[in-house]
Amino acid sequence: MINFRYHVVSLTAVFLALAIGLVVGTAALNGPVADNLKSQITALNKDLSNKRDEINQYRDEINRSQEFATEIAPTVLNGKLAGRKLAILALPGTDQYADKVIAMLTIAGATVTAKVTVQDKFFDPAVSLELLDLASESSQPTIRTEDLPVNSDGVETASAQLSLALLQRTSPAGAAPATQPTAGDVTAVLTAYTKQGYIAVDDEAVGGAQATVMITGAPAVDKDASKKAQSLVTMADQVYQKGPLVVAGVGVGEGNLISAVRGDPTLVKAISTVDNASTVDGQVATAMATVERVVDDKIGQYGLATGAASLVPKAAS
Repeated sequence: MINFRYHVVSLTAVFLALAIGLVVGTAALNGPVADNLKSQITALNKDLSNKRDEINQYRDEINRSQEFATEIAPTVLNGKLAGRKLAILALPGTDQYADKVIAMLTIAGATVTAKVTVQDKFFDPAVSLELLDLASESSQPTIRTEDLPVNSDGVETASAQLSLALLQRTSPAGAAPATQPTAGDVTAVLTAYTKQGYIAVDDEAVGGAQATVMITGAPAVDKDASKKAQSLVTMADQVYQKGPLVVAGVGVGEGNLISAVRGDPTLVKAISTVDNASTVDGQVATAMATVERVVDDKIGQYGLATGAASLVPKAAS
């Protein structure tokens, strides 16, 4: 007769057999599975190490490329801007490379008559009327309000006034020589904008530049970004009307000035651009493009971004 003890012993035997089977099965499988996982991990680690080596190699190549550009700059640029006077307008966000661009222009032989660092306040839509008032109050005998645009756009009017102060004036062939701004009037205008926090100017800043190099940074991203982007275009438009202009800087990001110039059918034919001036390659290209614009009176678009015809002017390459 089968009693309760028999059932207990039988069930215990069954569960014991299952447990033993699981242990044995797991042990049998554990070796191949673990070995396979270890193999995959080893392969992944090797691949990661290879990728790191590649990244380090690419980084080294980039650094060497920049070193090459620095070393070859004197040969490529040697004296090609000798005797030329340039005004520099450094826009917001260019602190890290504006002076490096200027250094390449100097290697080319250019004389920088003024470096004007334009503050973000200049492009604040909230101060447009204040800029208009300042332009009116800053009128000088040789930098007159009558010569400025008649409108309600503070950036346009102020940009025109700064350009009149910084640049030489030309007159049509056969006409009497244009009246040049006096040193005192130039200083008065620049000082007025400096005191109000719209610009910062080097102590040696004077007028008489033959062309302007405008150095631009990444576009604004705040709530007024679109208005500020348009104000940058407005400034460039006013500056090129007073003399040759090269815009160099960063050509990426929605609302960047270089893309705006290249996308405008009028400005692209009047303003040269370089979209990678934050690199040594681009800084050399900026000097080369300035040579082309000032010496050869040619206009071109250079760099890596959309709209660039080549890395550098073909004649200079």
